[in-house]
Amino acid sequence: MKGIILAAGKGSRLYPMTRPVCKPLLPVYDKPMIYYPLAVLMQAGIRDILIIIPPGEEGPFYRLLGSGGRFGVNITYEVQEFARGIADALLIGSHFVGGDDVCLVLGDNIFYSSNLECKLEQAIALKRGACVFGYYVSDPRAFGVVEFDEAGNAVSIEEKPRFPRSNYIIPGLYFYDNDVMEIARELKPSPRGELEITDVNLEYLRRGSLHVVKLDRDFLWLDAGTADNLLSSAQEVKRVQDESGRYIACLEEVAYQRGYISHDMLQRLACDHGQTLYGQYLACL
Repeated sequence: MKGIILAAGKGSRLYPMTRPVCKPLLPVYDKPMIYYPLAVLMQAGIRDILIIIPPGEEGPFYRLLGSGGRFGVNITYEVQEFARGIADALLIGSHFVGGDDVCLVLGDNIFYSSNLECKLEQAIALKRGACVFGYYVSDPRAFGVVEFDEAGNAVSIEEKPRFPRSNYIIPGLYFYDNDVMEIARELKPSPRGELEITDVNLEYLRRGSLHVVKLDRDFLWLDAGTADNLLSSAQEVKRVQDESGRYIACLEEVAYQRGYISHDMLQRLACDHGQTLYGQYLACL
């Protein structure tokens, strides 16, 4: 399976912060925002990763992540010239994906749970169809809302409904088999001119091959796409790290735990961050 991070949004909801720097490079507490979705892909065991970025941002991203070697992964980059919706990431990444399955994650979404890797493994284990997640929120009207029947099966998905049929939304993490490439090519732009990921999920639902895994209520999902959400996300990351003693989205730690890098490499990377709490955390692993 290959991974795609869509990190190409203009970040207009964060102006003026994102005029000099694109949104995925902003800090969420002690790490750049892009670390969080990248960590999810690495925790899922995905090592071939495409990051879709805005025009003119190749240099900053490469200075931050390079080709991924120090994390034991392979990172390539593609530019999204115009914002055409989440599903456009699949078309941009079509050559990268080839005949493989794919996991698509949004660049401003943060996922954390003590059993996150188990949920990711559950999604990857489904060899056919699509797997997405259902996350409970108090006000789902701004999201894609999934409705379940009495047996817990998904029966409908509605984008930004005025009257939601449930409180479960689909956050920005999607696992697809290779059929998604054909589905994406057949999409038509929505009334707002975008290729909607909800339309992809609806097609899988129509085919009877959409699996929706409900996340536990203590599962942490954050959307850092507005100023208020960026601040609250940083505060939540700090709270979890302070209380648990574990760092969220520590790429070096994930790489070491999964055997992508050696302990000697981990310690060299710790020295690179030696003046920070982050570096001290790495040095103790």
